[in-house]
Formats: sequence, structure tokens, C-alpha cells
Amino acid sequence: MDPRRLDLLLQLSRLGSMRAVAEERRLTTSTVSQQISTLAREAGTPLVEPDGRRVRLTPAGRRLADHAVTILAAIEVARRDLDPGSEPAGTVRVGGFATCIRRTLLPVVDRLDATHPDTRVVVSELEPGEAYAALAVDDIDLALVYDYDLAPAGPPDDVEAVHLWSADWGLAVPEGDGLPSGDATTVMAAYAGHGWIVNSRNTADESVVRILASRAGFTPQVRHRADSLDLVEHLVASGFGVGLVPVDRDLRPGVRVLPLRDPGAALRAYAATRRGRSAWSPLRLVLDHLVAGSEQGRVSGP
Repeated sequence: MDPRRLDLLLQLSRLGSMRAVAEERRLTTSTVSQQISTLAREAGTPLVEPDGRRVRLTPAGRRLADHAVTILAAIEVARRDLDPGSEPAGTVRVGGFATCIRRTLLPVVDRLDATHPDTRVVVSELEPGEAYAALAVDDIDLALVYDYDLAPAGPPDDVEAVHLWSADWGLAVPEGDGLPSGDATTVMAAYAGHGWIVNSRNTADESVVRILASRAGFTPQVRHRADSLDLVEHLVASGFGVGLVPVDRDLRPGVRVLPLRDPGAALRAYAATRRGRSAWSPLRLVLDHLVAGSEQGRVSGP
């Protein structure tokens, strides 16, 4: 059905006569009548019936006019949504790792609630592989992902990523341990016989551990897998192993971080979208705020 004809039917339901609709839309009465007749053929049922010298909507015509309200409103929303000059409005679905959501995205959401209430953000916690998969099937609009400089992992070919921030990571060990000094090889070698804690849903930090361990001449024995840094800290403090955490993280009692250098290990956070999608005004708004907020300060890793 042509939405222009639906608009004429809706106006007829409101104004009550073909002549009034013609005057409102600056058409001839015969043009309005022809368009309503064509709409009736498209709908497969009469939409108007004689009412003395005038016409009135049939029950089917009244139902279609009710539908026209919703249909025309949806078309207008879509038109505004696709207009790059219009005020951003819509729901942006974001999937990403916990720290980037907590420290980078949520402050943006707070600001947008005040400045752009028609732009809403829906959040899902996802590891990078999960986020890229959700992006590929349009389950999310924006992915917050990460990799490490020692184990770079570029986005899929149909995805474009914007760097947000980087954060140095070190080795979390029990607080009472003697602290080896020196480069990363020396630090890693001191814990060659310990159990190691790595992610359970992503392999990036395990790759970094294995690269650094290889340089120190040993193969790490992975004993535990945990995505929560709080859980990693508890495991370390309880003597179950050692693992990577952000250098500037506020740690629980019983844990300390040994910096890694020569080489260091830096986590890099990105905002990723499918190619050609970032021009959508609500998504562009969120992206611009994420980048601007990230430029204001350094953020710890996930």
C-alpha cells in the first residue's frame, strides 16, 4: 500500500469529507477520490461507502485508518533516523568487556541521558570473540573489544575499529612473595613453577602469558581459568596461582602486581562496528562520546 494513500485515508477519517481532505492536501477532490479507490483495490476491500451526499469509512476503512496512524508514524521515525541532520534517536545495542563498559561506556550513558534522552543504550557483557560474533549477525550495533600489543588480533574484514585507550598489565602474585627485579623475562622465570590463571572465554591473555613464558624458557602450567579480575585476585591471594592484571588496579589485600617491561604487556581497547553502519546518528553519537571520553584520561584494563 502506498503510504501517501494511507495518509489520505487517515485525513478522511479525521476531516470527514473528500473536499476537506483535498483542501488540506492541496489536491482536487477527484484526485483524492481516485487515490482512495486505488487504496481500496490494494487492500482488497471497500474502504468508503455513501452517506447521503457524502461518504463515510466502512468498518474496514476505519480499521485501516487506525493502522495508518502506526504505519505513518513508523515511516516518519525511519525517515528521521536516516536523516544525518536529524536529532539522534533510537536504541544502540552495545556488547563488550566489563571494564570498558563500566569505566568508558557508562559515563557516556549518563551524559546522553541528560543531553539526548531519545538515544538509549542496551548493554551486554561479552568477550571479544563473542562480541564480534554478535556484531556479525546484527545482535549488537557496537562492540567494545580488546587485544594485547604482544598478541595483536585485528578485527574481521567487514568490521572497522577505533582505538580507545591502552593500559599496562603486570603479574599479580601473593603479597608475601619476594619481589624479583629486572625485565619481564626475569619476573616470569621466577614463577615458572607456579600455576597460572588465564581467561576462560578469551585466549588473548593466555597468548601473552605463553609468549612471555617462552622468552623466559618455560611452558606455563595453566591451572585455573577466570574472566573476573576479582576472582583472579582471590585465587592469587589464596595461593592458587599467578596471573595478569592491570598495573594500576586497586588490589585486594594479599596481592601485589609486578610490572612487566622489556617487553611490557599493554591491553588495547577498541570500539568496533560493521563497515558502513557508524553513520547511523545514534551510533555515531555514542562513538563520538566514547572517543572523546577516552582521550581525557587513561583507563585500566578489563
